[in-house]
Amino acid sequence: MRLSKAFWQTFKETPADAVIPSHQLMMRAGLIHKSGAGLYNYLPFGLKTIKKVENIVREELDRAGCHELLMTVVTPGELWRESGRWDKMTEMLKFKDKGGRDVCISPTNEEAISDIFRKTVKSYKQLPINLYQINTKFRDEIRPRFGLMRGREFIMKDAYTFHIDSACLDEGYENLKSAYSRIFKRLGLNFFIVEADAGAMADSSAKTHEFQVIADNGEDLLIYNQEANYASNQEKAKTKRANIDFDTSKPAQEEVATPNMSTIEDVCSFLKVPQHTSIKSLVYYASYHEEDKDGEFLLLQLLGDDELNELKLTNYLGAAEVRPAADDELKDLGLVKGFIGAFNLKNDLKVLVDTAIDMDGAFTVGAQKEDFHIKNFVPSRDIKECEQVDLRLAKKGDLTEDGKHVVDEIRGIEVGHIFQLGDMYTKAMGITVLDQNGKTISPLMGCYGIGITRTVAAVIEQLHDEKGIIWPKNIAPADIYFASIAKSDELKALAEDIYKELQDSGFDVVFDDRKAGPGFKFKDSDLLGLPIRVVLGEKTYGENQELEIVVRKTGESFKIKKDELVSKIKELMETL
Repeated sequence: MRLSKAFWQTFKETPADAVIPSHQLMMRAGLIHKSGAGLYNYLPFGLKTIKKVENIVREELDRAGCHELLMTVVTPGELWRESGRWDKMTEMLKFKDKGGRDVCISPTNEEAISDIFRKTVKSYKQLPINLYQINTKFRDEIRPRFGLMRGREFIMKDAYTFHIDSACLDEGYENLKSAYSRIFKRLGLNFFIVEADAGAMADSSAKTHEFQVIADNGEDLLIYNQEANYASNQEKAKTKRANIDFDTSKPAQEEVATPNMSTIEDVCSFLKVPQHTSIKSLVYYASYHEEDKDGEFLLLQLLGDDELNELKLTNYLGAAEVRPAADDELKDLGLVKGFIGAFNLKNDLKVLVDTAIDMDGAFTVGAQKEDFHIKNFVPSRDIKECEQVDLRLAKKGDLTEDGKHVVDEIRGIEVGHIFQLGDMYTKAMGITVLDQNGKTISPLMGCYGIGITRTVAAVIEQLHDEKGIIWPKNIAPADIYFASIAKSDELKALAEDIYKELQDSGFDVVFDDRKAGPGFKFKDSDLLGLPIRVVLGEKTYGENQELEIVVRKTGESFKIKKDELVSKIKELMETL
């Protein structure tokens, strides 16, 4: 590609709404163009990388025995009503066609693939089946942000598997999990496979993992220990507190005045005690899916320096939603905000105590009246009735469940998510096959997604510097940025020869033959971030008949004779 004839424009200024590096650099490097809120056009260099990511995904899924198809972007509302998700999926863009039928732009395709399956497969002999597509999706986010990281329209690979039983599902799940690992390794990424929560997609006991690209600006906090081969999304992580001591002598309660001290920090500082010797009392309201099950308020007890994991609470209760109680609700319950304790409760509140709390330990808690706390509160003695549950949010410095390893924290960007869906959709949509005994059963499903355009953004989040993008070689828009700083006709002719030689050697070359100075070209080269830069300079070549090679990733520079150029580039590319 000759830049003098290319459709490419770079920008010095960062758009005001671009706040993370990937969004800033993709806009400045001319990879994408903003069309509207959360809507982006893919420009030539950006599209080349997207296609390379798609091809790697396609190659590894085909290798894993998957079969590619392409489903419609617009799907009938009747399919979503069958599964019960038409009214639940708030991010779907819904509309009526000219026939008055409800349709939507698909944010995901479980219903559509299930419809294809039930009209095609009738027997266990046809299972397992693994189908995938790479297609455009749309989610009507209220506040789209971060460019391709959280856009409304995006390209996604979604795969779906169908199985006769759980053993078959497990085998298919591990097969796709391995394929995902190969994909992200080929993309040149540092990533973790972490345990995740299935959310509304599957039963809480089903296997589900996220593929997280490590990046400083990652939206997710990961808890991990590499020695223990453990990694989990913080919401899902199960850890133990590091060894802490409690007073278990069960001393008598003592009321102390704590005027205007309604926080753990203030109270513990005033009493000169560690925060873990206090109990944090939180009041939450839980609502349930079942129409005949009333919502309820709960009093939660955690160590003073721990935070509540709302997901753990939701899953334990089997709730549809949990939320903190409002101030007026606390008053109705007879509780004083900032001074709550799990005793002398005026209402029949269910009390849940976190497992990190020693039930025989002595703690400081609210005294159920303003400006007072109780010292030496012993849960086993002073709480009338309670359940002990894992409620705390895992954090850096905790121990793995076996107590042998200390965990750390790191931020990540979710680019892939795999689920065992079970029979959620096949039962809801009345899908059956005949098993080995001629009985009708609901087959089990797996779901496997990769955000293609999100992955491209995640690559940049992980691999960039103050100058621009640093592309891994397998997905760079091209292999070589060839900058000619030639002025004489002789060197211009030589530049043409070098360009042809590099192309004939199998390299994808961006030839910067524009009438611009070296500083301008080098800045564009660094911004675009191709693996190798080759420079033909009037002075360097004129004096020593040498060209310069610069490796974008390391900044290494080499002076090379023309007849050594191709072999040296091949050598360097092997190391990248």
